[in-house]
Amino acid sequence: MAIYVLVHGGGHGGWCYQRVARLLRAAGHEVYAPSLTGLGERSHLVSPQVDLDTHIRDITSLLHYEDLTDVILAGHSYGGMVITGVADRAAGQVRRLVYLDAANPEDGQSLADVAGDHINWTRQFGKTIDGTELVLWPETTDVGMWYGVTDPADVAWMNDRLTPHPWKCFEQPLVFTDEAAFRAIPQYHVVCTSTIATRDPGLIDQARAAGRLWDIDTGHDLMITEPQKVADALLEIAAGAA
Repeated sequence: MAIYVLVHGGGHGGWCYQRVARLLRAAGHEVYAPSLTGLGERSHLVSPQVDLDTHIRDITSLLHYEDLTDVILAGHSYGGMVITGVADRAAGQVRRLVYLDAANPEDGQSLADVAGDHINWTRQFGKTIDGTELVLWPETTDVGMWYGVTDPADVAWMNDRLTPHPWKCFEQPLVFTDEAAFRAIPQYHVVCTSTIATRDPGLIDQARAAGRLWDIDTGHDLMITEPQKVADALLEIAAGAA
């Protein structure tokens, strides 16, 4: 049995992994899909203090309090920032890292650095509420364009659950505390065909050569649009790690 911890991206919550989680559990594995502070069912906890470090602590605390080890830690989009920080701070509890069309930061980089104009563009539509600058407001974010989801039922389901995201999370740099331990954890990449050209070619070539690259022809929210293919990739990773 493998243990998966699935970390969502910006504006989402653990809810976005429902389909993938069902498939992994049906295959006999243990799955955690927490919502980060200020998002999803925890959106009422948003505050000016919520930043990338908060979200890293969310997941390191989950690992600690649930006594989880040998974890396959997966992150989607902004979640790549979070799982990188978790792997740096709790390397002994992480067995494999999986980047699901996710950010791959280097030491000292923020999501705004990694994603550049793509994420900075969202700031112009932001609002400051009770001292917290929030972006990715559902009413100003085109789900089809931004997340690559076009099925009307899925779009309606998402629009009912997406929440704005604290901008502070996107501008805070990730600072490594034990980079060598992080680098020692095997990394896997499940990417969308449409985004490969925007990614570090060296990273992609290295992952492909090592057999650690899955290319799925779908939109950015691949866990919603292609849950079976994502689950299959995660199962293959678990099998290889056994």
